[in-house]
Amino acid sequence: MRLSELKRSNVDSSKSNFKIIGLDDEIGIIKTLNVLLDREGYYFKGYTDHVEAIEDIKNNDYGLLILDYLLLNINAKEVVEIIRSFNKELYILLLTGHSECAPPMETLDKNDIQGYCTKSDDPRQLLLMVKSAFKSISMMNDIRLTRNGLDSILKSVPRIYQLQPIDIILEEILSNILNIVHSADAFILVDRLEGTEENSKESIYRGIGKYNIDIETFTTLFNPLQMMFAGSARMNSQVVKHEGGVFFPLLNDKRESIGVIFVDALDEKYISLLEVFSNQAASSINNAFLHSMINIKNSELKMTYEIIRTRYEETVDTLRLAVDAKDEYTRGHSDRVSKYAVEIAKCFSHLTEHDYNLLRVGGTFHDIGKIGTADDILLSDRKLSDSEFHEIQKHPLTGAKILSALSMFQDTVPLVLCHHERVDGSGYPNRLKGDEIPFLARILSVADAFDAMTTNRVYRSKLPLEAAMAQLQKGAGTQFDPDIVEKFVDLLRSGAIKLDE
Repeated sequence: MRLSELKRSNVDSSKSNFKIIGLDDEIGIIKTLNVLLDREGYYFKGYTDHVEAIEDIKNNDYGLLILDYLLLNINAKEVVEIIRSFNKELYILLLTGHSECAPPMETLDKNDIQGYCTKSDDPRQLLLMVKSAFKSISMMNDIRLTRNGLDSILKSVPRIYQLQPIDIILEEILSNILNIVHSADAFILVDRLEGTEENSKESIYRGIGKYNIDIETFTTLFNPLQMMFAGSARMNSQVVKHEGGVFFPLLNDKRESIGVIFVDALDEKYISLLEVFSNQAASSINNAFLHSMINIKNSELKMTYEIIRTRYEETVDTLRLAVDAKDEYTRGHSDRVSKYAVEIAKCFSHLTEHDYNLLRVGGTFHDIGKIGTADDILLSDRKLSDSEFHEIQKHPLTGAKILSALSMFQDTVPLVLCHHERVDGSGYPNRLKGDEIPFLARILSVADAFDAMTTNRVYRSKLPLEAAMAQLQKGAGTQFDPDIVEKFVDLLRSGAIKLDE
């Protein structure tokens, strides 16, 4: 759906939810109003009996009353007085048969009547008045919504700031979300603050509504698309909306991401309110960590973390294998890149076992973003068009977003994001150059290019080893880091690294 269509759809939906009631002695006027307002997308119900109309207003939430000023059995002023005795907010528009019969201004003011309109064969004035009423009421509802929402936030803040176990705080946050918005389903994924426990890469999960489930079931719902949206919210520190709901980033006082809140099927009008609330939630979570009031049983937390880590790695690895399976020519590519990258890293004395592990994981998952690339582009045996190549160039960012969803991959994200950057600044997605590119990503870039050159592809045959090494040396200083190329070529010439047959 295009943005313009989506906006029009939202407006039409708002109109249909805006209920209009009419009261007129003449059934012909009621029928005419019904046709006019239905054509414009409004909900309308009309009456010729004032008792039935008043009873309906008592029992239902109408936004606008279109009222005939000259009723036969009762004065319109009396009808308004009855309605105002139990409903002060209904917008009332009087219909008059002739302009000289218009009600005096003091009558309008005293009974809080918002306007009047002359009956006419030309409906444009009436429709303009209805449109004005619709906008006014929508604005008032938004103000009321914001006021009530902010009141709820203010009331909830003392509770979520109480120093209590983090799982209780998360449950309190979720409960208060449901008090603010008309949604039943939400969850939080939050990182344990670094330094509070041995493992700073742990993530804690809590859900409400349909997400009030065990962690194993949750991992089956947290699909690749949701991973990407969650990662995007965290990477960009911005709200991310999609068809299923909205991700809100949780940011600490340094504007660093510590997790996300997801709310299912959220009405657009609540987003700004939840942005305010999510900032308070992040602050309260951070506060709890800082005060070391984390009383989740260690065994329970470690079990939860282990399940998330295992399931998430399984899911990402499934994506990686799915990418490999798309093209028989690239099958095993990520495993080989991982192996080459680790061997290169061992040639640099300043790198550690931790760096080797990052390259092992980064190499394995560097192309997972291609899961979102169309097969006809990925498997093309012809020269790609500019637009098709642009689609291919999205895969590092897509992969980085998928891995950004949980903190356990935070150190791997830069490798995946930057493995197609070039040292001369002509790479993608961010045109970084030289030392702006993480050193491990520069290693990954060399390993990735070498494996691409030495395996058959649908559009060309593989290069012999000597030709591949020559291509690496040719690209040293422009595409590749010269020191990395030199070390890798030495490994290849010495036979320390052998090509897979």
